Amino acid sequence: MDFTQVELNDDDQAFREEVRGFLAEHVTDEVRRRDRETGDNFDEGVHLAIGAAGYLEKEWKAEGDGGFTRVRRRIWELEKRRAHVPWVTWGTTSLVARSVLAFGKPELVDEVMPKVFSGHVRMCLGYTEPEGGSDIATCKTRAVRDGGQWIINGAKMFTTGAHNCQYVFLITNTDPQAPKHKSLSMFLVPLDLPGIEIQGIRTVDGDRTNIVYYSDVRVDDKYLLGDANNGWAVLRGPLDAEHGAVASAPDGLQDVAIMAHQAGFMSAALDAVAATTTTPDGAGRRRIDDDSVAYRLGRSAARLEASLSTPSIFGRVSQAQTMRDIGPDLMDIAGPASVLPIETDGAEDHGTSEYLYRFAPLAGIYGGTLEVFRNMIAQHVLGLGKPNYSPPKAKVS
Repeated sequence: MDFTQVELNDDDQAFREEVRGFLAEHVTDEVRRRDRETGDNFDEGVHLAIGAAGYLEKEWKAEGDGGFTRVRRRIWELEKRRAHVPWVTWGTTSLVARSVLAFGKPELVDEVMPKVFSGHVRMCLGYTEPEGGSDIATCKTRAVRDGGQWIINGAKMFTTGAHNCQYVFLITNTDPQAPKHKSLSMFLVPLDLPGIEIQGIRTVDGDRTNIVYYSDVRVDDKYLLGDANNGWAVLRGPLDAEHGAVASAPDGLQDVAIMAHQAGFMSAALDAVAATTTTPDGAGRRRIDDDSVAYRLGRSAARLEASLSTPSIFGRVSQAQTMRDIGPDLMDIAGPASVLPIETDGAEDHGTSEYLYRFAPLAGIYGGTLEVFRNMIAQHVLGLGKPNYSPPKAKVS
C-alpha cells in the first residue's frame, strides 16, 4: 500500500490547481534567477502578491481561526516547495509574529500584525553574536533603560533577511549581574532606527546573511516584549519551533522533521547523478554497470530515504549529516565535471551535487549546530547529563 498518497476531494483538487496557477504566474524564471544571484531567498514582489491573495494569513492561522484546513495547508506547503518560492523571510516572520501576539503591548500588536499578513512587515532573528556561538543565552548586546526608552549597543551575526525586514526580534542583556537566563530581555526593534548598520555576508553556498551593528540605538518601551529580564519566556516558543521540539500533528500531514524541505537538495542531486550513470559514453559503457558505482549510488539512496523517514529532532540531525556524507560520493560518481557550479554549462549533473556539497555544512548550522542538537537529544531525550567542557584537572604528582 502506498501511504504517501492522499485522495483529494474536488474542492481540494481545485485549490491545488489554483495555487499552482498562482505560483506559476508569480514565481517566474526571472524571480528564481534573481534569487540565485542575490542569495536573498526572498522576493518582495512575490511576497506581497502572496499576502494580497490572503495566503500568508491563512498559512499562519489555525483552521478554526480562518486558516487553511490541514489538507490545504499541506498542499500549499508542497506546491511552494515545488515552485521554489523564496521563503526564508516568511519563515522567520511567522515565528516572531506568534511572540508579538503573545507578549506584545496592544499598540505594538496593532502596529505590526495587519501588515504581517499583507506582506509589508517582515521580521528577522537577532540571536547569534560574533563571539557567542550557538549558546545565545550568553548574550552581550546591552539594553539599558533610559526613562521611557532603552539604549541598545552590540552586534549580531547571521541576521538573515535583515536588509529585507522592518523589524528584528532582538535578544539583549538587561542585567549583567543576574544568571544568564534571568538577564535577558526581548525587543522587536524597528530596523530603520538611527544607529543600526546592516552589512551583508555571503555564505559558501551563495546565500546572503548579515551582521548588524547597534550603536546607541534608542527604542521606545512599547517595543519590549514581555517583562524586562524575562526574555527567555518570550524566546522559548520560537526556539522550540525552530529546533523542531514541538509535538507533531496526529494526522501526519506534515514533514516528519524540520528542514525536510532543504533535504530536497539531496533528492535533486541523487536523481541527477543517477541519470548520468545510465547514459552510455562514446564506447557504449554505462557507469551504473560498474559494481562500485552501483553500490555507492545505492548506499546514498538508502541513506537519503532513511534520513527523510527519521522523525522530529532526530531527523534534523540525520538529514543534515546525510547531506554531508553523501555529497562527496555523488560528486565523485558524477565525475570531474561535477565541480562546476549549479546550472553552469557543461556541469555533468547540472551542478546539483556540487551545490549539495557546499550547502551541507550550512544545513548543519542553521538553528543550532549538529553538536548542539546531539546534546539536546542526549540531555532531553536520553536523560544524560550536561557535557563538561572544562579543561581536565592537572594531576597531582
